[in-house]
Amino acid sequence: MRYFTLPEAQRVLPEVERHLREALFHKTESQKAQEHMDRTSEHVRSSGGARVNPGEVLATRARRDTSISALKGALDEIHEAGAVVKDLDIGLLDFMTRYRDRDVCLCWKLGEDQIRFWHGAEEGFRGRKPIDEEFLQNHRGDGSH
Repeated sequence: MRYFTLPEAQRVLPEVERHLREALFHKTESQKAQEHMDRTSEHVRSSGGARVNPGEVLATRARRDTSISALKGALDEIHEAGAVVKDLDIGLLDFMTRYRDRDVCLCWKLGEDQIRFWHGAEEGFRGRKPIDEEFLQNHRGDGSH
């Protein structure tokens, strides 16, 4: 696990945000393809075995599988950068840091222009507190990056 200072997390945020947007896109695409496959299967079941275009079914399955693979790749990139995805649907990320000798999270949500909040590792999003001078003076990264 990597520990960030606020400036370190801010530096990697644009890259992480790009991968997060990519992950959200591929999640949506895979869901659309799965829903199409589900509708087709339901149509076949409800009609007692309606014929379907096998090429279309295979193309839809390939689109779903490609999107799932790309989603996993984007999530791996976020993890490699040191961020933790807390809620993909709302675009919620944490960057671990140390504050007064305990693990806490620098918290960012898609749409925010920068990291402005932190919370205890066990508190989660509802425990977000504004980053103030006292926090800035008493938090630290792991110093290896």
